[in-house]
Amino acid sequence: MSKPQHHQSPSASPTLVPSSKPSSQGNGEIAILPVQSSLALQKSPGGAQVGVVSSKITAVASPSAIEKSLSVKVTVTAKPSAGGFFSELGITGGLDKITDLMGKTILLELVSTELDPKTGQEKGTIKGYAHKMSQKEEEVTYECKFEVKEEFGEVGAILVENEHHKEMYLKDIVLDGFVDGPLSIACNSWVHSKHDDPQKRVFFTNKCYLPTETPSGLRRLREEELTILRGNGQGERKSYERIYDYDVYNDLGNPDSDADKSDADKKRPVLGGKELPYPRRCRTGRPRSKNDPQSESRSGSIYVPRDEQFSTIKNLTFSEKTVYSVVHALLPSLETAIIDSNLGFPYFTAIDELFNEGVNLPPLQKQGFLKDAFPRLLKTVTDASQDVLRFETPETMNRDRFFWFSDEEFARQTLAGINPYAIQLVTEWPLRSELDSGIYGPPESAITAEIIEREIKGFMTFNEAIEQKKLFMLDYHDLFLPYVNKVRQLKGTTLYGSRTLFFLTPDETLKPLAIELTRPPTDDGKPQWKQVFTPFCHSTSMWLWRLAKAHVLAHDSGHHQLVSHWLRTHCATEPYIIATNRQLSEMHPIYKLLHPHFRYTMEINALARGYLVNGDGIIETTFSPGKYSMELSAVAYDKQWQFDLQGLPNDLISRGLAVEEPTAPHGLKLAIEDYPFANDGLLLWDTIKEWVTNYVNHYYTNSSHIASDKELQSWWTEIRTVGHGDKKDSPGWPDLKTPSDLIHIITTMVWVASGHHAAVNFGQYTYAGYFPNRPTIARTKMPVEDPTEEELKRFWDKPEGTLLTCFPSQIQATKVMAILDVLSNHSPDEEYLGQNPEPAWKEEPVIKAAFERFSGRLKELEGIIDARNGNQSFKNRNGAGIVPYELLKPLSEPGVTGKGVPYSISI
Repeated sequence: MSKPQHHQSPSASPTLVPSSKPSSQGNGEIAILPVQSSLALQKSPGGAQVGVVSSKITAVASPSAIEKSLSVKVTVTAKPSAGGFFSELGITGGLDKITDLMGKTILLELVSTELDPKTGQEKGTIKGYAHKMSQKEEEVTYECKFEVKEEFGEVGAILVENEHHKEMYLKDIVLDGFVDGPLSIACNSWVHSKHDDPQKRVFFTNKCYLPTETPSGLRRLREEELTILRGNGQGERKSYERIYDYDVYNDLGNPDSDADKSDADKKRPVLGGKELPYPRRCRTGRPRSKNDPQSESRSGSIYVPRDEQFSTIKNLTFSEKTVYSVVHALLPSLETAIIDSNLGFPYFTAIDELFNEGVNLPPLQKQGFLKDAFPRLLKTVTDASQDVLRFETPETMNRDRFFWFSDEEFARQTLAGINPYAIQLVTEWPLRSELDSGIYGPPESAITAEIIEREIKGFMTFNEAIEQKKLFMLDYHDLFLPYVNKVRQLKGTTLYGSRTLFFLTPDETLKPLAIELTRPPTDDGKPQWKQVFTPFCHSTSMWLWRLAKAHVLAHDSGHHQLVSHWLRTHCATEPYIIATNRQLSEMHPIYKLLHPHFRYTMEINALARGYLVNGDGIIETTFSPGKYSMELSAVAYDKQWQFDLQGLPNDLISRGLAVEEPTAPHGLKLAIEDYPFANDGLLLWDTIKEWVTNYVNHYYTNSSHIASDKELQSWWTEIRTVGHGDKKDSPGWPDLKTPSDLIHIITTMVWVASGHHAAVNFGQYTYAGYFPNRPTIARTKMPVEDPTEEELKRFWDKPEGTLLTCFPSQIQATKVMAILDVLSNHSPDEEYLGQNPEPAWKEEPVIKAAFERFSGRLKELEGIIDARNGNQSFKNRNGAGIVPYELLKPLSEPGVTGKGVPYSISI
């Protein structure tokens, strides 16, 4: 069989033949499957794959059967429900034990790929109960035997009914008895109890079929399964359901809360729609808020389709428990220990004590697994029966404790830090705002050519710098400026619009030149205020420069978390996942290709909506924009997000960091040759694209296959017009007419879920664990903005104190450090790019060979990155005290490592 999607003729593929009187799906009897000739009963190369646990089913030939039959033993491997074997206690547990004793735990039905040649109808299924055979600590096996008549044909699917009162996690199903060996069906899915929902589950074989090539006996099941997954858009979703549907972000606030706040402070605007365009999230169907009909009420748990939740396979739901524990146990303990929420750090040595002495916490003995979940953070003081939150020293500080103070390091991190998506080429001069000058004041920047000329004196003239493309910028002016006055009405925070300019030196490092901070006209009549700060050597100018840097770093931290990280990876990917499950059958080759890149993303996004990006959550209470944080990310989506700019090459070109050049590596010439993120990222991008190209071209040999694939076309249409429907008329959506179009679309999605997310996520503790390097909030304005005499005196007498007051408070800093430690952590069973191929990939020789090349390329990439980090000519990734750039190294050991590229956004 050259391609797994092509249905094989009986002569080319082993078939299971139904009895002359096949049992129907509803007659309840256990049928015997007579077997065809030994050749016809061999397992086909594609192998029948079912999404159910491996259970041994034995088919018994009916007494009237006279044809030869094949005895097939089916083994189902299951894992217990989330409650483990303790869930066997109680009434339902007792009933389930009786069910097991009666040998009727799982009802299995074999489904033929063929229609009955006489009637043109589907052949009857062959039924059998699998009975419990063995139980290990985390695994149960069930067996059944079938006698399969030769008329039945090839097995294309298995229907599964869980007779227990509790759900069951099916790992795989293995059918043994075919001449050429066992047929394994990977399930890795939760199967609901029939007492919750009488609908049987269907698990198709591992074979891939394009819609037009679906075997006739499976077409109805293929369509019905998609109908089930789409749901009807009605009612509140139940935890065991697998329904994928869309909704706006109307669950971030909590209008019904009893908290002592005004109604306005409890509400948050709806994200999604004409006013605030936004990607869609998964619909939960929770009732509307009593106090705000536009908002959805909040609850302790947030629905995601059952198979999107962390399974027992993922190491005791590592990510879910750790995030939940930080929010519900560790942070409240911190708030108890640090009573004054506004208390800052009196000295820099007090910050160092977080890594040396730690923070004394109330006893945590009753917090269960908390200390086990955070061995890096929580240390027990044995002689004081007290728990201490003591942070691990980040690798950056381990190598150079003064790293954060350096202007060179400040600039280097724009290229090799955790937000390498913000730096852009200066392409126009003078710099001007595009905002309404009647509202926000004069649009001209205060950064002049004369200021730049003075700062780059000895290198070149200003005009030469512009012509030779040597000036670069972090531009947070127009994005942040409309929110400055709103944010300043909140307690304990402030905001500016900002621009930071850099010069590219001959050794390919960036030199900071100037920072411009702008406040628009205020409601009380003050005019626009703006000032430029440069790194002068005089003490006053130098301390003002350090304060301006703190503000810019807070802006960059907010942009990183809200735009580069949350919006462009987590949030933008959720509609892809929903559409994939609603429109692409599990039999579809593109579903199989995308599946590993979507694991656990919806679950971690739901956790984020519950605890991180929600009203009064971690982000709002610790980042400068405060309650406007998510609204600001919606503005960024509206003004900046385009699908075609999410792929790395187009992203670099759009920021002026690269131009197309066919003869250059990757077809691009970089504006900054020593750009670690771009250099490693383009290697990874090309490796992913090669794998996707080989995969897509195997199934789609020409454009007609793309055009005729109704599932694929519906999938892409739904992503554009529903999941990202608020931007359906915006530029940047590629057509889907050719295999090349599909390759570009899939490569972009895979890159976002793997390389992009890894680059902005797993270095967070390394670079922001010592918060003066990347403060998340600036709490006070610059001392030279409309200063009082008292403010000026404090600054002149002790500028260090002014900087410490501007930094996050003690509770803000420790909250963020604890969260970043968790988010930067790889679980012990992380699934990295190029590892653990999908079962369907392994069973198709062409795809298996392509994946092995993909995996080999990724191993080569590890060595290339190591060599680059050892090359002293690359000053942005090599040097005394500099942390090597490893964020895009594909593999990693568990823990906070600053490297490793998982398949998916799972933390």
